[in-house]
Amino acid sequence: MRKIFLVLLVLMILTSTALAQNKKILYVPIDDRPCNLIQVVQVAEKLGYELLTPPEGIIGTKGFNGDPDKMWAWVEENAAQVDMAVLSTDSLIYGSLVASRLHDLSAQTILERAQRFKTFHEKFSYLPIYAFGTIMRTPRSASASSIEPEYYKAYGTKFFQYTALLDKQEMGLLKGGDSRALKKLEAEIPAEYLDDWLKRRAKNSDANELFVKYTREGVFDYFLLGCDDSAMYSQTHRESRKLTELASDMGKTLIQVTSGADELGMLMIARAINRDRDQRPFVSVMYNAGKGAETFPTYSNEPIGISVDAAIIAVGGLRIPAHERADIVLLVNTREDGKTFEAADAKRNKIKLRGDIKTFMEPVKNFVAQGYPVAIADISFANGADNSLMNQLKVNDLQYRIKAYGGWNTATNSSGFLIGASVLTKFMTDKDIAELLTTRYLDDWAYQANVRQEIVGASYGLPGEGTPSDLKDKLPPLEKLLNERMRAFAAENLRLPSRWHLEDLRFNLPWKRTFECEPQFKLIG
Repeated sequence: MRKIFLVLLVLMILTSTALAQNKKILYVPIDDRPCNLIQVVQVAEKLGYELLTPPEGIIGTKGFNGDPDKMWAWVEENAAQVDMAVLSTDSLIYGSLVASRLHDLSAQTILERAQRFKTFHEKFSYLPIYAFGTIMRTPRSASASSIEPEYYKAYGTKFFQYTALLDKQEMGLLKGGDSRALKKLEAEIPAEYLDDWLKRRAKNSDANELFVKYTREGVFDYFLLGCDDSAMYSQTHRESRKLTELASDMGKTLIQVTSGADELGMLMIARAINRDRDQRPFVSVMYNAGKGAETFPTYSNEPIGISVDAAIIAVGGLRIPAHERADIVLLVNTREDGKTFEAADAKRNKIKLRGDIKTFMEPVKNFVAQGYPVAIADISFANGADNSLMNQLKVNDLQYRIKAYGGWNTATNSSGFLIGASVLTKFMTDKDIAELLTTRYLDDWAYQANVRQEIVGASYGLPGEGTPSDLKDKLPPLEKLLNERMRAFAAENLRLPSRWHLEDLRFNLPWKRTFECEPQFKLIG
């Protein structure tokens, strides 16, 4: 009986992939970082879809903010040959995510570019459009690697504090000396800087309001609006409240305002594919003991449970309570106290088995043993994997017995990208799944949680110009060190099934900085 089931499953996968042959998706990402471009393309290609993406020279990248007019020309030139479109509103208005924070565009230019979405829909009315955009972030301060206006380095913390109090004021939550603190901060921030920052945000917000209107009019089949790096109270949250209210007459199956940015492209590609296949994936969710779904992660303006539920809806899925009926059983690694730390904190992020990981591993082992399709959202740390969890997956030989894993950046980046990819694994071969898992283990675990810290440290000791955020002539020796350390980590820690092995394992720093790494390899067997 089991053999018959396996044969039917293989036939279903092959038939499903065949149906996708020659299907093309026009995809404009938020920029060309691996998480937004190549890693999204890799997931879709596993199901037989071809993604057409803007060429080099017009798409946003390190040191180049992108060319919206040329991207629009490229979109219109290629629209006739595709079956659906997934479009970044930030790229097609400002050029990229970074450009949306720094532009000096007039309100008229922004409006004209935004109106092109409606014109495009009218010209290609048969083409489903899945659009995604962001609400400009409000970082707590400007780090050395931040890409913000120059004045944010000196006043970023005050900007954050000031707008957090404005947000509270509008919500009727000011307490004690908050009003005095608000006036003090307003006096301390140079008026011309605050005016520049808030006016840019207002123009961006006006464009998002127009996109909400377009969604209501049917221009977009779906619009997903993410809050870039934010907090419980902030200017980003303040603007999101207004946009959420504006969209309140439409259901979440048409539009959502949620937390996140770099996962949005993957979520919309997953939705486009699910709609094309007439699939509605069922997802059951289980959180670790403690705060669980009420965990309020760093860089987010909402509890993780809200973000996870929003991501499931965004991909066209349905959250269900019954694990046995689920296409994916999503297990979320949260800390008991609800805190999220940085993966770079070596004192906290050790391989030693913690009590909360021991608790978390029980359902992981049980679900896998029973044959459930398990996906793990690893969000106890931001910007990298939890070494204690990853070591347990290794010693229990579970690395390649789960279907998907994510733990690379913010909690919503990690869980959102994971949800988008994991709901599509039902139609992938074991080898396809192993390749996607290997990418995540090399990126999220090997690099982000471990090797990156060594690369950053080594960068300070090298001669020549360069910093971790702009490596300049330090790039070649650091990429050499990167490849040595990453290959050693992979050899020691990855436990591939014996039928497969890795070849041509190599790594680069695509944005010539230490923040992201691009693993490349061939899985042979």
